[in-house]
Amino acid sequence: MSTSLSTSGSAPGHPTADAGPLALCAREPRVPAERLVAEMVPPPRFDSVRFDTYEPDPAQPSQTEAVSVLSGFAAGLGGAHATGSGKRRWFSKAPKAAPAGPRGVYLDGGYGVGKTHLLASLWHATPAEPALKAFGTFVELTNLVGALGFQQTVQTLGGHRLLCIDEFELDDPGDTVLVSSLLSRLVEQGVALAATSNTLPGKLGEGRFAAADFLREIQGLSAHFRPLRIDGQDYRHRGLPDAPAPFSDEQVAKAAYATPGASLDDFPGLLDHLAKVHPSRYGALTDGIAAVCLTDVGPVPDQSTALRLVVLADRLYDREVPVLASGVPFDRLFSEEMLNGGYRKKYFRAISRLTALARDAKPLVSQ
Repeated sequence: MSTSLSTSGSAPGHPTADAGPLALCAREPRVPAERLVAEMVPPPRFDSVRFDTYEPDPAQPSQTEAVSVLSGFAAGLGGAHATGSGKRRWFSKAPKAAPAGPRGVYLDGGYGVGKTHLLASLWHATPAEPALKAFGTFVELTNLVGALGFQQTVQTLGGHRLLCIDEFELDDPGDTVLVSSLLSRLVEQGVALAATSNTLPGKLGEGRFAAADFLREIQGLSAHFRPLRIDGQDYRHRGLPDAPAPFSDEQVAKAAYATPGASLDDFPGLLDHLAKVHPSRYGALTDGIAAVCLTDVGPVPDQSTALRLVVLADRLYDREVPVLASGVPFDRLFSEEMLNGGYRKKYFRAISRLTALARDAKPLVSQ
């Protein structure tokens, strides 16, 4: 289940891998389908989170309510699935009626209110062995279907007690139909669902496409979930100082050479490289990286590039990889048009996460 990771050298401008930091641009990971399945668990940042480690904002009662509702939801997922006993009853190939009412919960709220923390806590709290639970982002779920095929994915996940989907997004009509069909099949097999998103289920796709056929798919998909609204401000910056200003190219390069396992890339070059690597491999792209150092950070040129950067930011945040950068601040990565468009919540999430990682990277620069 190893990942093939071909490289072509160290950081740009340096002759050998031993002479300096690694370069993300030199990596071309190949991820086997088995790894995609094995990694359907909460990412490293959320290994140890639990409901009792979530800190609700006292000014936002919906956060406390969410903990209570999800705790009860997890407790209700025990039984035959949880122990593996009673498989014949639960997983019989004979057709059975779908459970009455919503078969899942849907956590809706802005970026930084702790939705992923709560979703991972639900995964941990569900009384079932890890092999009977799956956790992944929406992108990772669609990538799994691409790697295994639809029927094999249904067979692989159909025996699960719970499927958690983080950052539920419908960025194109094809994914809408694909995921709607997949979840419908899983619900029929008794799989409980939980998802997070920045948009209510009935509003998914709004501002991106408006074809009547796909709106109908969205409405059908929303019926699988009980919406649970979570209000609040971004916890990543609640009561914390402002993010550090970008450093100079010299400071970033010096820190990269002084930090074992760090990477060093020119930001425009990295954006070009991301276009050559499938987003499903961005996690593997950062394997073994202790810190990401970027020079010449500037506004992204177009929406396709911006969306790829969002996925990379998510994978770096999941893996708690600090990001040290020179150039413009991260809140100037995306244009006003992007921040006011249909993907605005993705971009604000990326800014929030990169800002947190920039704060983590500040100690790498010697004063």
